Amino acid sequence: MSARPAPAYLRPTRPQEALQHLANGTFTILAGGTDYYAARVGRPLDDAILDITALHGLRDIASEIDCWRIGAAATWTDLLETTLPPAFDGLKLAAREIGGVQIQNCGTLAGNLCNASPAADGVPALLALDARVELSSTLGVRTLPLSQFILGPRKTARRPDELLTAILIPKPRHEARSHFLKLGARKYLVISITMASVVIEHEASVVREARVAVGACSPVALRLPALEAALRGQPMDERLAGIASAEHLAPLAPIDDVRASALYRADSALTVVRRTIAGACA
Repeated sequence: MSARPAPAYLRPTRPQEALQHLANGTFTILAGGTDYYAARVGRPLDDAILDITALHGLRDIASEIDCWRIGAAATWTDLLETTLPPAFDGLKLAAREIGGVQIQNCGTLAGNLCNASPAADGVPALLALDARVELSSTLGVRTLPLSQFILGPRKTARRPDELLTAILIPKPRHEARSHFLKLGARKYLVISITMASVVIEHEASVVREARVAVGACSPVALRLPALEAALRGQPMDERLAGIASAEHLAPLAPIDDVRASALYRADSALTVVRRTIAGACA
């Protein structure tokens, strides 16, 4: 019996080299590996791997003219250690909920998106920031709103020949505050029952723009446009959280699973959303 050939493992140092490999074959893209290895405990690692951790410039977090650019290899710890405006406070709170410190040191924001878990802690915060993803291939570069990138559980719009090279966060037109809250069965190292993130742009103590997203209550995390519309133009004070109602959460589709019932998720989601709005106002 002939020996089974060893799986391919490539670690390019230039982005164009990585894109050429993706154009010529099918690879599993590896950055932090915190989702990849956990899903393969007790199984042989027989995928063709394209390790992007050596790609130059892909770990940078930088301010550009009209947006913030988070490179695809930037870790949660990189985010926490970068000085960013208050609009990113909610995303930083989410970063502290991503496993333990060891996971935060290795896991990447882009990997959290590409893994496309309905309970991914980073997704609601990035949705509330109106994030877009940059997808590169040998054919060129395209960008997609995050809401169009994650299509369902473990399913994204990334083509096999594409590499997610950056997350793009548009700069707000007004002063912005944000907040994130997560409900789980315990305080740390837990998969969410429900979570919410809010970004509020304000001027003269009045809400000019509001973005509210909820995760772990639908196949994909969702924005709540009816609630966002209800918040615009309102005074930014302790009464703002009370505007949120069960009707505003109608787009959600919570399920029963081992962590919670659908009924409990729906009820707790409203409480979490209200507290997240209050946290952004505080």
